[in-house]
Amino acid sequence: MAERVIAACDGASKGNPGPAGWGWVIADEAGDPARWEAGPLGTATNNVAELTALERLLTTVDADVPLEIRMDSQYAMKAVTTWLPGWKRKGWKTAAGKPVANQELVVRIDALLAGRDVRFEYVPAHQVGGDALNDFADRAASQAATEQQPAGSEHGSPHPPPSAAPKSGGVTSGGAKSGGAKSAVGASKRRGPSARTLKAKFPGRCRCGRAYTAGEPIAKNPEGWGHPACRTAAEG
Repeated sequence: MAERVIAACDGASKGNPGPAGWGWVIADEAGDPARWEAGPLGTATNNVAELTALERLLTTVDADVPLEIRMDSQYAMKAVTTWLPGWKRKGWKTAAGKPVANQELVVRIDALLAGRDVRFEYVPAHQVGGDALNDFADRAASQAATEQQPAGSEHGSPHPPPSAAPKSGGVTSGGAKSGGAKSAVGASKRRGPSARTLKAKFPGRCRCGRAYTAGEPIAKNPEGWGHPACRTAAEG
C-alpha cells in the first residue's frame, strides 16, 4: 500500500468577493514543502477559493495515493464531508430548501473523492506555531489573489513570502492579544441575537485576507476575529 501523502490547501479573497486565488502544497518525508501550486481566480468569494484549492489538489494527486489534507476552512471541509450526503438526498437543496451554493465545485470534488482514501484534518488558521503546511498554502493563495498570477514549483517560483511576524506578547489571527478577547477590544460593543460586534483595540487581519485597523468593528467567527460581513458569509 502506498504511503500516505501529507498536503494542505487554502484559498484567499481580498474583499470576499474580491481578487481571489487558491493554493496547495505537498510535503516531503520530512514534512517540508516539496511541491506546490497557486493560481488566480479573478473576482470570487473566499468559499469558492477554498473549494477550488481542494479541487486542484485532488486533480493533481493520483487517485490511488492515500492523502491527508490539512485545511483551515471549516466550510469547505464540512461541505464535502458532512453536508454533501444530505444535499444529494434533497436534490442539491439545503435544509432551508435553498439551492446549494457553489454546487458545481462541490459536485466535481465529490466525483474526485469517490473511491479514494482521503483523510481531512482541520487546522486553525494564522496561529503562532501553527501548521506549517497550511500556513504555506495560505500564503501561496494570498499571493495569487494579490498578484493574479500563477506560481509554483513547476514554474520555478520562489516560495511565497512569510507572514508578518506577530508582536511580542502574541497576537492571534483576529488581532486579539493572547489572554482573551477583552484585552483585544475596546469598550464599545453591539449585541445582537446571532453575534457581538466590538471595536478592535489592535490592528489585525481577517480570514478573508484583508486587514482591519484599530477601532474598526470586528466580530468573532469560527476561525478568529474579522469583518462582520465575513462572519455572515461563513454562516451562510
